[in-house]
Amino acid sequence: MDFTTWPPKVLVVDTEGSGTSLPDLVELAAVPITAGTVRADAIRQSLVRPPNPVTPRAAALNGLTDQILARAPAWETIAEQVRADLDCAWLVAHNASVDYRLLARLLPGWEPAGVICTLRLARALRPDLPRHTLDALLAAIPVPPVGVTGLRHRAAYDAHATALLLLALVDPLDAWADVTAIGVPAALRSVQTDQQNGLW
Repeated sequence: MDFTTWPPKVLVVDTEGSGTSLPDLVELAAVPITAGTVRADAIRQSLVRPPNPVTPRAAALNGLTDQILARAPAWETIAEQVRADLDCAWLVAHNASVDYRLLARLLPGWEPAGVICTLRLARALRPDLPRHTLDALLAAIPVPPVGVTGLRHRAAYDAHATALLLLALVDPLDAWADVTAIGVPAALRSVQTDQQNGLW
C-alpha cells in the first residue's frame, strides 16, 4: 500500500447510541491515520449526555448508564467542535452507514469528504471468513494490540481497533483509489468531495 496516495485527513470513528430506534448519541471517538500510522496519541473521545434515557440493553453492552452520562456534556455544547474535527475528513467506520447517518442527523449541513466501511472491505477482501463482525475480524486477522486501551463497545477502543483492522485489510492493495473502489458504501458514493482539503 502506497500511503502517499491517501488523503491528508482520514479519521476512523465509532459512535455509541442510546439503544432506541432513533438513537441518541452517548459516546463518540475519532482516531486519525497519518502516513499509514494510527495516531493513538491523537484520539478524540467524548461522552454525551442524551436527552432521553438509554435502554437497559445498550447500557449492558457498553456500560454507559444514565447515571454515568448525567455528568457528560450535552451534545449542543460539543457539536461545533465535533463539526470542526470532522470537517473535510474521510470517515472510516465498521458498518459505516450507521455512524454516518447518526452524525449527519446531529450535524445538519455537514458532509465528510467520503466514507469508507471496513465491513464492506472485509466482505470483499476476506470472503473466506464466515463472519465479518468486528469481534470476528479482530479474532481472525492479526492486528497489533499495542496501545489499544479500554473495553470493547466503548467508542475509543472500537475506533482504535477498527483503525488497526483497516490497515491490515488494505495492506494487499496498491493505493487509496483501490480502497475507495471497494470500501465506499453504495448508498454513500455521492458523499465524496475534494480529498485534499483540511488537516486534523
